[in-house]
Amino acid sequence: MSKGFKQRLSYRLTRDTVLVAMVLGLVLNVVQITLDYFSAKESMENEIHALIDISNSPASQIAYNIDVRLAEELLDGLLRHPATIDARITDNDDETMAASSKSSPESPYRWVSDLLFGSDRVFRQELQVPQLEDLSLGHLIVTIDTYHYGALFLQRAGYTLISGLLKSLILSAALLAIFYFVLTRPMLNVISALSQVRASSPEKVRLPIPANHREDEIGTMVGIINQHLETIDSSLAQLRHAESAMKNYSTQLEQEVEDRTREISEKNEALQRGNRALVKAKEDAVRRARARANFLASMSHEIRTPLNGVLGMLGLALEGELDPAQRNRMEIALNAGENLLGLLNDILDISKVEAGKLSLENIPFSVRHLIEECATLHAQQARRKHIYLVTEIDPDLPENFLGDPTRVRQVLNNLLSNAIKFTDEGGVKIRAAYSGGSMRIDVVDTGIGMSSEGLHRIFSPFSQADAETTRLYGGTGLGLTLCRQLVERMHGQILVDSRQGNGTHFTVTLPLPVHEAGEDQDLPRVDARVRDIGIAMAIPPENPHRSAIEAELRKRGIPVRGASRHPEGILLALASADDEETLAFAADWQGAGVILADATGTLPPARGRYQLLSLPLRRNELFRCLARAAGVMASDDRATPDAAPEEQTGTEQSLAVLLVEDNQVNQLVASNLLKKLGHRADHAENGLKAIQALEQSHYDLVLMDCQMPVMDGYEATQRIRQNPQWKDLPIIAVTANVMQGDREDCLASGMNDYITKPYKRDELREVINRWRPSPSSESSGR
Repeated sequence: MSKGFKQRLSYRLTRDTVLVAMVLGLVLNVVQITLDYFSAKESMENEIHALIDISNSPASQIAYNIDVRLAEELLDGLLRHPATIDARITDNDDETMAASSKSSPESPYRWVSDLLFGSDRVFRQELQVPQLEDLSLGHLIVTIDTYHYGALFLQRAGYTLISGLLKSLILSAALLAIFYFVLTRPMLNVISALSQVRASSPEKVRLPIPANHREDEIGTMVGIINQHLETIDSSLAQLRHAESAMKNYSTQLEQEVEDRTREISEKNEALQRGNRALVKAKEDAVRRARARANFLASMSHEIRTPLNGVLGMLGLALEGELDPAQRNRMEIALNAGENLLGLLNDILDISKVEAGKLSLENIPFSVRHLIEECATLHAQQARRKHIYLVTEIDPDLPENFLGDPTRVRQVLNNLLSNAIKFTDEGGVKIRAAYSGGSMRIDVVDTGIGMSSEGLHRIFSPFSQADAETTRLYGGTGLGLTLCRQLVERMHGQILVDSRQGNGTHFTVTLPLPVHEAGEDQDLPRVDARVRDIGIAMAIPPENPHRSAIEAELRKRGIPVRGASRHPEGILLALASADDEETLAFAADWQGAGVILADATGTLPPARGRYQLLSLPLRRNELFRCLARAAGVMASDDRATPDAAPEEQTGTEQSLAVLLVEDNQVNQLVASNLLKKLGHRADHAENGLKAIQALEQSHYDLVLMDCQMPVMDGYEATQRIRQNPQWKDLPIIAVTANVMQGDREDCLASGMNDYITKPYKRDELREVINRWRPSPSSESSGR
């Protein structure tokens, strides 16, 4: 077997060795040339400076004596140097006394020299005589052409590269010959002998060991090959024996395969029977889940209908004149009914999640406003227990997100309610931050905490940490179960960390995308005058509310100072109604204004410069107080989003409302609410009577119950929409059902909007105002 020249091992070894040597030599040559280059530049500098130093003394005497003839002789002598192309002596006014020059030599390699050393260099030496060292006589200016030095450097560099190349070629030839005789030719002899081995009888051949190679790697390789040939000889004998044994085993194996196949077939049939049983069990479970969902929907309507009447009548009774004892009993009954309604809602929500019937909205909402609303809602509960409730919202939190605000509020309300309920000392903190596309909300309390065993039970339905907790604090154990299911339904995660006696820390993480549209409109505007005045902070550093307030102020660029050291600006102090020392300090304040922050909200109305900031912190309220304290906004120019709106404004006209409701108690509740809102209401017991009422009188709006005898609300709405005269009549669905699909069913039947029982005044007012006919349509209808 012959190999081409380039496939031989000697050639490849020579090629690799020479390539490495050439690369290494090239690197060394480049290093040597580089060193030579810097040495040439240094030599050029030294040589020219030496020439100028030698000429400095005679040039100074010439300049002192103003001898032009000697100056020309000196300059001609300088031009004899091969690198000098111009020499001149100038006086103090840079006027030329004498000059001499010659042209630069031309060469095709000059551009390389100019690239390395530059085209020319100018050296300038000041002329002085020893007698007058402080007197400058002029300058000796010498211009040299660097090509003289560049040409010498290029010659040396070319010699270095060519000699390195020749050395590499000579090394290549020598290595090629050595590798061929020492390595390639013995290997070819071994390969030739090995190629004569026949496949039919490899065990009968042994390879000869090349001369002079018995002790080196080639001799070792040949010896190993011969050993393998001997091993092949014995292996062939064993193989022939094994072939005969395999024939005997073949019959046994066929029988075993047949037996195993029969067993697998029997197990497969059993598995199929099990799968059919599982499918049937799954179908039964789905049917039971659907039946439970339908049962819950029905029970929701049946329970909410009388509960609506109970809560409505209690609410109406509380609006009347009652003595304190009666009012207290009524309020207790109303609270009990509302707690029952909350329990019913939790059970229905858990059932909806388990049945896969919970729908989620994806609308823009503000997490900041939602947290502030929830904290304000639970503030009174915290005040009654004399604990603090603090909101620490990251000032860089985006203003709007896309998600379901109702479910987020439900989770947060449950966590806050639990945290306050199980905390008797210290307080509760709510922290919120956004990072990496994920919203993180932490609810941390200093309450009773939980044991490690309790942590495993709190998310189970109808379970609490332990029996003692249920006995002391009550509750159904549904809140945290609903929180976990809602968070998981929103593709989030809820974690809890707690130790018995050391409080509890809940962390909710939700993947909420940021909603960019209209974000700047929600940011509070801070007048430049507020930034110029600054804030004098009289809240102790250890107070839990201070960090949140200070973070918001610094985010808006408002300087914060200590009140005792800076008696100017707006004083922001923490006070209470009986805190006479702080109130006296505020009364003597000489700065721009005073803001009193109070966690109870019980301070008397502010007089003069005083502004009252209720806690927990609400960002917009903080900046409104700042603006009023600084005189930027009048005290009566405050927004009152939390105040109850008037029942009937001067621009809103009374509407004729048709109330379609079969329950007399609900009729009475809704009629009283509509009357208090300033509207006139007529009754209809079912959908058929509603159609008859519409044929006899004009109505601006219809409140339609969905579940009624004779004709339900869905069918009645479809019949109403068939009449062109009523195609634009607003029809609002009123139902006690809260399962998924109820709203869609109402809208599909032709209704315009949807509210749930029990009736709530604010919700009723909002939906009526939303669908109130325009003044032109009201006048034309009448």
